[in-house]
Amino acid sequence: MGQKVAGTCYIKIDGEQIVITGGVECPLSKVKRETIMPGYFKEEDLAAFISVDALKTPGFPFQKIAEGQDMTITAEFKDGSSYVLSGAYAVDEIKVTGDDGKVSLKFEGVSGDWQ
Repeated sequence: MGQKVAGTCYIKIDGEQIVITGGVECPLSKVKRETIMPGYFKEEDLAAFISVDALKTPGFPFQKIAEGQDMTITAEFKDGSSYVLSGAYAVDEIKVTGDDGKVSLKFEGVSGDWQ
């Protein structure tokens, strides 16, 4: 029996769905570990994030994305899981490409939880 593990994803910004091109990234862990010497490691907290490539459609919420400082971003995956980023804000440059209308977005936030 086959099992669905990938496919169409959905992104919502404060409940408003945007059109995406498919690529969505969310972290699976909240920490980064690095070995200092075998058997000993250090651990650093990682920022919760969602990275996605969206399409600039009519009514695209540029202002909300650019000015938002406490958004809730939800990534819904085809396998039925969701990642919810709360206290979110856009990081890096927000720009659109003219040849394909793609908007590359990265959001970081206070917390990210898998559901």
